Amino acid sequence: MARGQNMDKRTNKAATDIDLDTTIPSYYVGIGASAGGLEAIEEFFKHAPTDTGMGFIVVQHLSPTHKSLMVELLSRNTDMPVLRAEDGMKVKPNSVYLVPPNHNLKIFHGALLLDQQDHDRGLNLPIDIFFKSLAEDQEDKAIAIVLSGTGSDGARGIRTIKEKMGMVMAQDADSAKFDGMPKSAIATGMCDFIMAAVDMPMQLMTFAKHPYASRSELSGTIKSDEDGLTRIFYQLRDKTGVDFTFYKPSTLLRRIERRLLVNQLHSLDDYVHFMESNSAEVMTLHRELLIGVTNFFRDRRAFDLLEETYLPELIRQRRGREFRIWVAGCSTGEEAYSLAILCRELIEKMGIAVDVKIFATDVDRNAVIKAGNGVFSDSIAADIPSNLLAKYFSHQDDSYHITRNIREMVVFAQQNLIKDPPFTNMDLITCRNLLIYLQPVLQRKVMELFNFSLRHEGILFLGASETIGDMSNYFEPLHNKWKLYRSRGKKNVGAVITDPVAMMQRHEALHEHANFPPSIRHHHVQDHERMLERLVQSIAGDYLPLALVVNEQLELQYIAGDTDGFFKLPSGKVQNNIATMAIKELAIPISTGIQKAFSKEQDVIYSNISIRHRDTTVLYDMKVKLLPKKQGQLPLAGVFLIENRVLPRIEIGGDAAQTYDVSKEAQQRIVDLEQSLQFHKENLQATVEELETSNEELQATNEELMASNEELQSTNEELQSVNEELYTVNAEYQNKIIELTESNNDLENLNASTQIATIFLDENLNIRKFTPMFSRIYKIISSDVGRPFSHLSHLLLDVNPLKLIEQVLNKNNHIEQEVVTDQGDCFLMRIQPYHIAAGIFSGVVLTFIDINAYHAEHRLLQSVLDTMLGMPLSSLMKRATSINVTLQ
Repeated sequence: MARGQNMDKRTNKAATDIDLDTTIPSYYVGIGASAGGLEAIEEFFKHAPTDTGMGFIVVQHLSPTHKSLMVELLSRNTDMPVLRAEDGMKVKPNSVYLVPPNHNLKIFHGALLLDQQDHDRGLNLPIDIFFKSLAEDQEDKAIAIVLSGTGSDGARGIRTIKEKMGMVMAQDADSAKFDGMPKSAIATGMCDFIMAAVDMPMQLMTFAKHPYASRSELSGTIKSDEDGLTRIFYQLRDKTGVDFTFYKPSTLLRRIERRLLVNQLHSLDDYVHFMESNSAEVMTLHRELLIGVTNFFRDRRAFDLLEETYLPELIRQRRGREFRIWVAGCSTGEEAYSLAILCRELIEKMGIAVDVKIFATDVDRNAVIKAGNGVFSDSIAADIPSNLLAKYFSHQDDSYHITRNIREMVVFAQQNLIKDPPFTNMDLITCRNLLIYLQPVLQRKVMELFNFSLRHEGILFLGASETIGDMSNYFEPLHNKWKLYRSRGKKNVGAVITDPVAMMQRHEALHEHANFPPSIRHHHVQDHERMLERLVQSIAGDYLPLALVVNEQLELQYIAGDTDGFFKLPSGKVQNNIATMAIKELAIPISTGIQKAFSKEQDVIYSNISIRHRDTTVLYDMKVKLLPKKQGQLPLAGVFLIENRVLPRIEIGGDAAQTYDVSKEAQQRIVDLEQSLQFHKENLQATVEELETSNEELQATNEELMASNEELQSTNEELQSVNEELYTVNAEYQNKIIELTESNNDLENLNASTQIATIFLDENLNIRKFTPMFSRIYKIISSDVGRPFSHLSHLLLDVNPLKLIEQVLNKNNHIEQEVVTDQGDCFLMRIQPYHIAAGIFSGVVLTFIDINAYHAEHRLLQSVLDTMLGMPLSSLMKRATSINVTLQ
């Protein structure tokens, strides 16, 4: 509780400080690195201008006990201030901030917040933590850069950066010393730029100088260019099958403008031409529009609420039956698997038998494929309790694989929620953070679909920012914060009727009118469709027989007329197959008639089909007619049911009708199916035999590997963490070694230039190091290093240096005196302690300075002085003597 209050105080203080500060960075650049990252970071800042206006925050994997030298090392590569981050420190432009060891870093209103790392909670991902915080705080002003490192830290965080309209860069694998982190980031498909660290600063500047980069609002030109937007939406629908027309325009336009910024384009027209010539850009935009930021047990408290309050009762009600869950917009599967794990745990705890079936759907085919693989990066360990991680996942090749018993509970499928049929009889539907991207008209339609799909008292689970809108008559709120609702059991069947043919016709009409401007073409097609549809619906039932449109797979495409008494929706998952929806009397004639028409490419007519309709038996004629098609269009057939009493059989037209014989057609159908079944049985048997042989061999190998894998898994995690810390420490030591080498070279050159004889002795008076000049006084060679100093003989007269050295060691003073060798050379000898810290010494330093030149000059000076002083004195003496003699 105190920790939460402290956090509130820090965030409030940070918000106040930022409001008063006018020097705010243009962008906040988060840089994540691990093993091998020091070199990449140095290269980045070595080439980064010092006036970018951006604030740089570097987050590394650091040893919690090692003193980091990053501030000193990085300061040598940039003139920008390099600071170790402190709690509450505001990020300023043109400055670099480094995370301190044993801390996680977050940002709030531009101020850095430090949290102590909790090593008892398992895997710590400091880069993901910071990227997520950066995205939520700075949104489109956030930039994430992933550099060299092992593991996958950062891969989850960049998803949040992209969701909030930020920009992402990753170091290319070839230039990274360790490519684990860059590869994981690149694999998400979220990276805007992939390049060497040395090239990133220039790309950052180019990005920041684009006109759209400095705008806080959407470009008016983009918002008003309806023609360009229509062409973009057409490209997306044509290449991906997803129509974004009714998605929220603000989100769509923001994403499109961001793509212009990344690709350095200046108009929507430029971008349209770029998309038309670059299909990869269409897929990139499609992927960014469908960004699914998800993780295991997202909003853990909401899942706890489900587990403790609502799921147990739902499961108890389905004892002995199928418990059905629909995860709409499942993205890469984390939420679906979370629910599967939750249900599995509850069933074991409650001790009851329930068959749980989870249907997980998404419009993004790539996301569905990835979800079905059930393989996730190491980073999920931060989201899943350790006991569940060990129980429901196996660790292989630096990734986690979902166990088979959980995988079999989930069925993944691609589904367009707007136009594909929904599932039925659902006990729980989750659709989190999808509705926020849709316009109100689609939100209403989706909510009606969910109402239709949920059984009475089934539960709907929405995202934290989503509501049921005006559907309160259909849903009862259970929890307002976590958006849990219960179905009231009121159905509106008409709301789920879909019209796939109308959608297909709109595609065709768009092709036919391709020469018209898209905005005109859009309105023209809509008006034409409305007119035809109104005409058909108005005369159907009164003037037309029941008419159906189907494809070769017997999938119903369109209905005109009243189907009451002929077709019904079966319980369970909705199948758009006409044979399964037809009543018993129609099932065989419809399926056989359609198959004959397509296989023989001719119309098929059955007459006198007996159908019990509205308490009377009525004879019907059925005609299957192939519809005309254009090149590239899928074949379709029309099925017409005509009551004999209304339209005489002669008016059917076409080929001669044959009286429908139920037993004959059924027998032929059975023969066809038996032959097909036998063929598939034989193929299946051969495949099964091959698989059994392979399976026996693999089973034995798998059991051995499982045992080894469990032992290696825990060891590998520990080693990986230690390895990253060691590599970071080693990189810093390498730089320190370079500094020491340079210092040593400086000393060597200094000694060589001063010509001073020097020797270093340790505390035991063993030789550590000496200069070449020392051999003029002592008989010493390079191999004497390590020998006791007392073993050496010297050339000095009348002095014992060893005793003087012992005196210095005992009294901790220094001695200086002149000495002479037996060759007559004079030296100034100095002996002083070898200091390693204040008041602490270890050994001595002995130096001899050549003073022969000094003595020679002294003697010469003395001689000159003597001459100058002696001459006048001699003359005076002679004169004095001469005077004395004269006087006598």
